[in-house]
Amino acid sequence: MKNEEIAYNTPVMKNTVHKTLEQICSPYESRIFGSRVLVFDEGMDQQEIQATVDAIHLQQKNDEFSSQRFALLFMPGSYELDITVDYYVQAMGLGRVPDDVQIRGGIQSIATTRDNNVTLMFWRSAENFSIFPRDPEQLLTWAVSQAAPLRRIHHHGDMVFDQNGWASGGFLANSVIHGKAGTRTGQQWFTMNSRIGGWYGGQWNRSFLGVEGAPAETWPEEPVTVIDRCRRFRDKPFLIAGDNGEPEIFVPRLVRNQRGVTWQDGPETGRRITMDECYAANPERDDAEGMNRALAEGKHLILTPGIYELSEPLRVERPDSLVFGLGFATLVPVTGKPALELADEDGIIISGLIIDAGPLESPELVRVGREKSSLRHSDNPSSLHDVFCRIGGHRPGRADVCMAVYSNDVLLDHLWLWRADHGAAAEWEGNTCRKGLVVYGDKVSAFGLFNEHFQEYQTLWYGERGETFFYQSELPYDPPSQDRWQADGRDGYASYKVADSVKEHAAYGLGIYAFLGIKENTDKNVHLENAVETPGGPGIHISHITTFSKGYGDIRHSLNGEGPAAKPGFHQLY
Repeated sequence: MKNEEIAYNTPVMKNTVHKTLEQICSPYESRIFGSRVLVFDEGMDQQEIQATVDAIHLQQKNDEFSSQRFALLFMPGSYELDITVDYYVQAMGLGRVPDDVQIRGGIQSIATTRDNNVTLMFWRSAENFSIFPRDPEQLLTWAVSQAAPLRRIHHHGDMVFDQNGWASGGFLANSVIHGKAGTRTGQQWFTMNSRIGGWYGGQWNRSFLGVEGAPAETWPEEPVTVIDRCRRFRDKPFLIAGDNGEPEIFVPRLVRNQRGVTWQDGPETGRRITMDECYAANPERDDAEGMNRALAEGKHLILTPGIYELSEPLRVERPDSLVFGLGFATLVPVTGKPALELADEDGIIISGLIIDAGPLESPELVRVGREKSSLRHSDNPSSLHDVFCRIGGHRPGRADVCMAVYSNDVLLDHLWLWRADHGAAAEWEGNTCRKGLVVYGDKVSAFGLFNEHFQEYQTLWYGERGETFFYQSELPYDPPSQDRWQADGRDGYASYKVADSVKEHAAYGLGIYAFLGIKENTDKNVHLENAVETPGGPGIHISHITTFSKGYGDIRHSLNGEGPAAKPGFHQLY
């Protein structure tokens, strides 16, 4: 398996091609989580497991806006498998550390479009595995773009994040790669709290936070940003097999000044949540009222794979509550309300969700906290992990603001906020949404913020002492004219805007790209004055901006009227 499709010609596969996918998957159906969560253990027939994951791959590999969702759970043990992960598939080992689940073969994402393009390979993930390639020369391929995280991976070899064609990703966290990792043609990549044997390649924006083995920072010779340690972070919760074999959720503790992985000296500390403390929702059975009742009664909420249409927001109001999505569980507000409302409390955690805008405009898709809050949560912040919001694409949808953060001290761990540039209703008057992320709270930290195509500011920051580590943003493709796309008399809306009232803010490794005027019925003479806008002052620190234009209009300046113009066909570093 060297960067090529798995051959689907095993005897088991030949014997099961006449079966439905449900028949193939049914022996592995989770007793607790339902038919779209499959549980495997090392005592099962390995060829049968291979046939099952192959069948899911064949169904999901080209189904970008599928309604199907799957989570593949592997009990601690050793497996001889090649696992290919595709749209809306989450592969997860259930060990306390990655080495508890060993895959002798590979875990990969290899599907492409024309010319090995993987810019549409979204919404997939793998986490908590130790991978041993059968061939020492084998190059493990995880060729993806946005919303395709790799977490808690221990790979005993080399790794590549593209297929040597156009790529626009991605995210690697809390992982050890013994060999080299890199991207040959990918636009950007963010690695944090990891250890790698070396890095190679890449096009524009590569950022490393708390990474042992990160490349040297030689900006502007190479567009690389390196920060030695992660000052404050909580890793994403994950499923484990409990002492009795039943699943539990492990919530890692807050760590400070992290460099390298959290599990290098054995299992990290944190809290364990048993299934008795949870309510496992099913989209065919549960509505918003019932799920809110479970949350109000003190249960943590597990959202099993599927699409949940919500008549009212899910309201998470108790401190230390967890909403845990499996297999890219998807929330859709259908009555013009938010999908999620989080109280201004300590330690609320949201993990592993897609949130689609509904047909009636929501004021905000996700609301964190309450306005003008003075409460502090520095010792136990709320956090969002692998939360991916969509305005259009899968279905027509509208919102005014995609995500608003009012609470202080919040941790934003890998977000993709996306006003769709293709798919259902993807047009200026169709999938309307003015702003992507608006931050009002103080001391909010974003790690891996992907934010694209909104009609005004992609990111607007009012809170003090905020910080962003790695930012990827494309401007909207489709402003209908320059006079309809202006902010305070300047051409266009800066992608990353820090409000004039802010005294302290920091952002590191920002990539901002323009494909202006490339859609039909849009003006070919639309430009952006500034990629980033901030107030002046000694407390504002913006480090390393990459700009690129491939449309008709240019980005005239990187920051506040300074920096060279990125004209169509060129990129600039500042």
